[in-house]
Amino acid sequence: MRVLAIAATLFMCAAMSAQAQTPIHDPQKLDRKDFQAAIADVGPAFVAGQPTADALRSMKAAGVTTVISLRRQSEMDDRQQVPFDEPALVKELGMTYVHIPLGGTDTPYTPEAVAKVNEAMKAANGKVLLHCTVAWRASHMWAAYLVTFKGYSVADAKKAGEAINMNGFTPPNGQQPFDLLTAQGSR
Repeated sequence: MRVLAIAATLFMCAAMSAQAQTPIHDPQKLDRKDFQAAIADVGPAFVAGQPTADALRSMKAAGVTTVISLRRQSEMDDRQQVPFDEPALVKELGMTYVHIPLGGTDTPYTPEAVAKVNEAMKAANGKVLLHCTVAWRASHMWAAYLVTFKGYSVADAKKAGEAINMNGFTPPNGQQPFDLLTAQGSR
């Protein structure tokens, strides 16, 4: 009996380790209506727009253990935009919630934010859901993560981000989040 318990424990540890080490692959867009604008499977993570409550439940079933929201707190508190308490639901589902708000004057795009995403990715014992409103900020963050922590070239990382939802908007100041997240704009 003890041998079976040890074997089961080793199997579970190996399974969790394999899950945490899922290789990164080119974004594969998924056709889902329960995410705003876009969702793509990139291997160890899904990069997406705002999920519905039911989408979060399905993400749990798909092996997601950590949800990283890049939305500002004012966005998350607006029940017109997010009609449920996302952190509470994530906790209820047994997943970890990480909030790294980006895009406001008090929540700028910085390399430190990319480091926080890296720490959350490393700490996850399963897949990660990285999201914002429409996957635009999340695409920029994913590309910056690839360059900063996974050794991708800028061109290859931008290609991955563009395959999700990185294109289509130029901020009024003309600075793309990717450039700020990777400190490219200061070079």
